[in-house]
Amino acid sequence: MYPLVRELAADGVPVTVTCRVLKIARQPYYRWLASPVTDAELVEAYRANALFDAHGEDPEFGYRFLIDEAAEAGEAMCERTAWRICSTNGWWSAFGKPKKGRAGRPGPPVHDDLCAVVDEHGVTRHAFTAEEPNQLWVGDITEHWTREGKLYLCAFKDVYSNKIVGYSIDSRMKSRLAVAALNNAVARRGEVAGCVVHTDRGSQFRSRKFVHALNHHAMVGSMGRVGAAGDNAAMESFFALLQKNVLDRQTWATREDLRIAIVTWIERTYHRRRRQPGLGRLTPVEYETIMTTKAVQAA
Repeated sequence: MYPLVRELAADGVPVTVTCRVLKIARQPYYRWLASPVTDAELVEAYRANALFDAHGEDPEFGYRFLIDEAAEAGEAMCERTAWRICSTNGWWSAFGKPKKGRAGRPGPPVHDDLCAVVDEHGVTRHAFTAEEPNQLWVGDITEHWTREGKLYLCAFKDVYSNKIVGYSIDSRMKSRLAVAALNNAVARRGEVAGCVVHTDRGSQFRSRKFVHALNHHAMVGSMGRVGAAGDNAAMESFFALLQKNVLDRQTWATREDLRIAIVTWIERTYHRRRRQPGLGRLTPVEYETIMTTKAVQAA
């Protein structure tokens, strides 16, 4: 608030009056006025701000990865500087080994659990059902090794037809992976306002970028509990099929080979050839085509 005091003083407002209103002492203000922030301190403050923003978006990143994010924001620095700033402020990777005490837990949910229902016995269960398209989507992230390193897949499924409405594949598990998958799904489906998007509490789905994307598309977020795989069972079942039919079929040499295999299996096999009992022995594409046609005729 010291710059504000200085600006008001230049406009004729006494320093004593301003400090009294702002409830700050005058002596520290005069010391700051005699020795303002140096250029080096200002540069470090901007660097720390860039690192803090990157850490907030992707808490699992260590300082070496945060350097890249800060550089993209226009604040480049060496590894030693980034380590010193992160160490001073305690910005460590969520996956790092704790120095003492219990390991870190997933952060609090940013959305309520809209898929949870309580039965007559008071037991909380999850109902993944929808009466029409774009009413309820479920999403999650999976990973698999190649000889070049890990490849990450974020996908969203419409529980109405079990169709994968959007997905994104990348070599890094960042918040933009989830945002890209959501935007891809919206581009494919069109009108999605009011659609509930249910995920786990992963940092990618709790990030400001993903929450902003949900709000931008007028969609409603939903999150399950910590450590409860059944809270997102509808998506886990798809990843189990992917694991069995693609990921574990062979050793993948490159990320590109695995990416092509995943896309081919989703678009050609899962969507158009794999018949599902829950859909009346129809494929997701067939089910949506038939049911949409019936709805139009009924209207």
